[in-house]
Amino acid sequence: MLETRLDTARIRAARRMIAPVFLDTPLYRCEALEPVLGCAVSIKLETANPVRSFKGRGTELVAGLLAENGPRAAVCASAGNLGQALAWSGRGRGLDVTVVASRFAPATKLDRIRALDARLELVDGDFEMARERAVAIAAHEGVRLVEDSLDIETCEGAATIGLELLDSAPAFDAVLIALGGGAMATGVGHVLKTFAPGVEVICVQPSGAPAMTRSWRRQRVVTTESTDTIADGVAGRRPIPEVLDDLLLVADDAVLVEEASIIAGMGLLLDRAGLVVEPSAALGVAAILEDRARFADRHVVTIVCGGNVDAGSYRRWVGMGLDHKP
Repeated sequence: MLETRLDTARIRAARRMIAPVFLDTPLYRCEALEPVLGCAVSIKLETANPVRSFKGRGTELVAGLLAENGPRAAVCASAGNLGQALAWSGRGRGLDVTVVASRFAPATKLDRIRALDARLELVDGDFEMARERAVAIAAHEGVRLVEDSLDIETCEGAATIGLELLDSAPAFDAVLIALGGGAMATGVGHVLKTFAPGVEVICVQPSGAPAMTRSWRRQRVVTTESTDTIADGVAGRRPIPEVLDDLLLVADDAVLVEEASIIAGMGLLLDRAGLVVEPSAALGVAAILEDRARFADRHVVTIVCGGNVDAGSYRRWVGMGLDHKP
């Protein structure tokens, strides 16, 4: 039995609290990708919901519990996707939600947070500065601080993706998971290592934001002074110790990929799968592109985790990716 912070019974129970719109997202074999990638590829499409990312699974648990017995207000720091998800879940349950984000976050994410009736506060720095401000607001106003990956609900909500993967057919050999704070990696990893230990759990992070991967490799928290990646959704600098402890138990590998591969992956997902994705969602495809030999003749699932991307930046990146097809 895995000794992580997660609990399998709670994960199963989460399905009853999460709005059905976030559950049972499409999972399908994408044969059009396979001639380029050299392996069988299935896509788990976590963008097919009102907030266009997997984060709604976790915020549904948080908001549901607060609505039942807790303060009627919450605050979070977000690169954009968690903020949208908490705003959506909170609005449906009559909660007051404040989101702290970097003013340099993609405008499309910030606009959606405002549209979902959350109070948005911007800081002149990165996600870590936003986190510090959210902590201060929670302490001053006495509201619930929602910390992605540290709060177990965010991990166990994401873990329901793993339950859905277990129900799939045919079987797969490996799952590629974008690695940022670690909620999705630890959640899905916990389920797979509990019920399908032979499936390889591979976490993928940009080389320009390597803190959690370096921490996993060294088995201790490693921080970085800055990040330099277009994948804003996974651009953390300070891993959470408790999350790292869980990740060490459930991840078989953690790899870093280059920006050019992320851009090429976005282009492939548009060109071959008809999917508009944010950079974080292309990390799995990027990992295959950088190491085709590792995945040759295997069946791989990649979780397409988010589709919130600035239109102008997307056109520029994808144009670059399609101009330089692998």
